[in-house]
Amino acid sequence: MHNNKLVQALKATISSIIVAFFITSALMLVIYLFCGQEIEEIFSLVSKVSIDINPEREQEPIEIDTDDNTLVNYPEYGTQYATIKIDKIDLEAPVYYGDTLEILKKGVGHSSGSYFPGEGGSIIYMGHNSKKMFRRFSELQIGNEIKVTTTYGEYTYKIYDMQLIKETEVDKLPIQKEKEILMVYTCYPFNNIGYATQRYVVYAELVK
Repeated sequence: MHNNKLVQALKATISSIIVAFFITSALMLVIYLFCGQEIEEIFSLVSKVSIDINPEREQEPIEIDTDDNTLVNYPEYGTQYATIKIDKIDLEAPVYYGDTLEILKKGVGHSSGSYFPGEGGSIIYMGHNSKKMFRRFSELQIGNEIKVTTTYGEYTYKIYDMQLIKETEVDKLPIQKEKEILMVYTCYPFNNIGYATQRYVVYAELVK
């Protein structure tokens, strides 16, 4: 009799554990589907040094050496150094050096692995697909201009291609020094809620 009660109790415990496991798994799946992107961005910040983004922080004037097209006194990580303007979609937004979640809440982020305007290489900008940012990207056409006004000069780029890519296709955002290319991307679909695995990329070349 004692053994039967023990077996029944053990079975009940195992059943409870299995039910709890499935409920927890289902809950985690729902959270990931709706908040996956935000969660991944938060975890990505853990591996980075905490940065106090202060737009009023003083820094050395940024200049460009025209002899070798390199910046003198690069902007501090987390500070605004430019403004991006796209007349076609009535967009004008600040550009910050860096791509943390905090930066993207303030404006457009500049990938720290890419070049700066005027340096003659690949420039990678990114921003949310919100109404204030890049939700109207689908309206852009080849030939439209993107103007980037920095603290050291103004640069005009003309769109020559738009592509829908997977987030894992990093080869679609190549870093090269042969030609100055501005690549601006946002999450796709534009009205997406939660985690998105696709990116809409606009490619533009320097014309002025």
